[in-house]
Amino acid sequence: MSDLEPFTAFEAFDTALEHEAVSPEQTVEGAPTTGVAELGELGGVDYGVWEMTAGAMRDIELDEVFIVLEGSGEVTLLQDGAEVAHLDLRPGTTVRLTAGMSTVWTIPERLRKFYLAVG
Repeated sequence: MSDLEPFTAFEAFDTALEHEAVSPEQTVEGAPTTGVAELGELGGVDYGVWEMTAGAMRDIELDEVFIVLEGSGEVTLLQDGAEVAHLDLRPGTTVRLTAGMSTVWTIPERLRKFYLAVG
């Protein structure tokens, strides 16, 4: 951004994302894909748009705050392989994840979120 640009704008709902298949090691159910648009960085925090298609996948999280824009699903927190918490996701849900959390994302329909992440 130059000194002449006072702000940056993007369309979180319409930003085009290239999807890739989730690796077999991460796939729990179905054939989910994920796409991301890394939009920038602010004070050491990355921000962007991420989405996942229907299916279920495992993940190890970064320090992140996100808000669901579209879709629905569930994130399950695992500790030592056991389920310890479930978060229902729907438009407007805002979530804080901590680096190193082991999760399973179960998405019945495409889910899109705006995120702020460190790591």
